[in-house]
Amino acid sequence: MNLILHWHSLNLSILGPAMIAGLLVLATHVPLGIQVLQRSIVFIDLAIAQIAGVGVITADAMGWEPEGLAVQIAAISAALLGAILLTWTEKRWPAVQEALIGVLFVLASCVGILLLAGNPHGGEHLKDLLIGQILWVSATQLQAMAVLTVVVLALWFLLAKKLGRVGFYVLFALAVTASVQLVGVYLVFTSLIVPALVTRHLQGRRRLIAAYALGAFGYALGLTVSALMDWPTGAVVVLAIAIIGPMMAGLWQNPTQAIIPDKSN
Repeated sequence: MNLILHWHSLNLSILGPAMIAGLLVLATHVPLGIQVLQRSIVFIDLAIAQIAGVGVITADAMGWEPEGLAVQIAAISAALLGAILLTWTEKRWPAVQEALIGVLFVLASCVGILLLAGNPHGGEHLKDLLIGQILWVSATQLQAMAVLTVVVLALWFLLAKKLGRVGFYVLFALAVTASVQLVGVYLVFTSLIVPALVTRHLQGRRRLIAAYALGAFGYALGLTVSALMDWPTGAVVVLAIAIIGPMMAGLWQNPTQAIIPDKSN
C-alpha cells in the first residue's frame, strides 16, 4: 500500500468537478434515502443501480457511444423496467419485498457478468460500474446531472405526498440511473443509506441538514485523502462517509451538543 503523500495531486481542476458530482448525488439521495429507510427497502438502490448498469453494459456491447444518448436511454429504460417490476412485487408480496430486491440485485449482477464475459476489458468495466470514475466526470455529465437533480428535487418536495408507489419508484430509478454513471454502485448506496441511517434519530429540517453535512464532509475528506495517497477514489469516499457517520452521530443524538437548531415545527 502506497503511504507517500502526493501533494501535487490536490488539483482543484480534478477534485472540484468530482466534489460537485458528489454534491449533486447527495442532493437527491439524502431525501430519497430517508424514504427508503422508512419503507424498509434498503437494498433497492443496489438493485436499481445494477439494473441500470446492465443497460449500460448492453449498450456498450452493441458498440454505442459510452456517453451518447442511446446509452442513457438504455440505462434509464432498464432502470424503469426494474422500478415497474418492484412496484408490482411490493403490491403483490409486500412482506418479502426486501428479499425480492436482493434477488433482483443478484440476478442483474449475474447478467452483467455474463454480458462482459467475452469482453477483454470486462474487468475494468465491472470495476467502473462498482466504484465509479468520479475523478473523471465531464462538464457535460455534470450539466445533465444538475438539470435532472433540479427536476427530481422539485417533484419530490412539491409532489411527495401525491407521487404514490409508482411515482416513488420511477423518480428513484431516474435519480439512481444518473448517479451510478457518475460515482458507481458503492457510492450510490453509501450516499443513499449512511446519511439517512446516521441521522435517523433526528426529525424534519434538522435531519436533512445533518445528513447533507455528513455526506458533503465525507466526499470532501474522501477525495482529499484519495488524492494525497493515490488510492481508489470511490472506495476511499465510501470509507470516509462510513467512518465520519458514527463520529458525528454522537453529537446529533445529544441535545446539549447539537449545533443544528431544530426548525421542523
